[in-house]
Amino acid sequence: MTATGTSSRTPAPVALTLPAGVGGLTTRPLSPGDAAAVTELMARCEQHDVGTVLIEEADIVGDWQRPAFDLATQSVGVLDEDRLVAYAEVYKARWADAAVDPDHRGRGIGTALSRWTRSVAARDGGSVVGQPVPGDSPGERLLASLGYRCLWTSWVLEMPAGTAIAPQPIPQGYAVREPRDEADLRAAWAINEDAFLEWSERERATFEEWAATVSMRPGYEGWQLRLMVDRDDEVVGMAFVIVSSGCAYVDKLAVRRDERHKGLARALLVDAFEVGRAHGGERSELSTDSRTGALGLYEKVGMQVTSVWRHWAADVAPGHEAEPARGQA
Repeated sequence: MTATGTSSRTPAPVALTLPAGVGGLTTRPLSPGDAAAVTELMARCEQHDVGTVLIEEADIVGDWQRPAFDLATQSVGVLDEDRLVAYAEVYKARWADAAVDPDHRGRGIGTALSRWTRSVAARDGGSVVGQPVPGDSPGERLLASLGYRCLWTSWVLEMPAGTAIAPQPIPQGYAVREPRDEADLRAAWAINEDAFLEWSERERATFEEWAATVSMRPGYEGWQLRLMVDRDDEVVGMAFVIVSSGCAYVDKLAVRRDERHKGLARALLVDAFEVGRAHGGERSELSTDSRTGALGLYEKVGMQVTSVWRHWAADVAPGHEAEPARGQA
């Protein structure tokens, strides 16, 4: 299998070897029916580590339905009888996610999951694998102790409920509307990918991969995708907003390179906040990271940092083998 996640044959699953002393726990690959359990596990971890829950089940479902992701060979769960207490996944031999229930930490499960993610990345042709973890958390301390390095910092920012959103008039000759057809969706995808690939070191996501977490995301409605169009009705910018539990989260925001410095991005952001509030999002959130240089822009519109995350990564080599887990992480 290549690092793109595609192959002419299905690779053999990588076994997760748990440390001695955790008898009674079992492991298996995850299935689509585990999405709710993974959401609950991640919610417990987020509440414990950052004091708030950011995840929702649609996030998991959207990620898992990306064409290049194979749950059977790129995920693993750890169960205490029927209860999921830890999990990990690796997408495209590069992007990992893992979580261990706070009640089961300190037993070496996190260390075992780290070895598993590196083994899966190596099997699938990767050279580096990493994941985001909350800053100053047990997960961050574990990855640092295992030789991972921090590649970038991310911030989650919030516009608190009741905060007045500074108006940003849409420049003359432009308008914001919903998508009408697949051509509009593909235009939004192209602008989104072009913008993020200016600073993100990854391969270009296909339209199908992008759509899995946007227009094919569970619960998607057209008003969530905001398109900035010029006087010829050509799409020049986009924003994608998700409303959940009273929060409007701006998941994507991008403007075509030749249309920047006209106030279009800020106009899209304000529009996304306003449409989010109209659909029940009393407060607004988004995230950005140190690769974009956009933190100051969001703070200037009144947003406040509520949590800090860092992306930690480790090198892997072809033929890397999972070893029996040691330690107490």
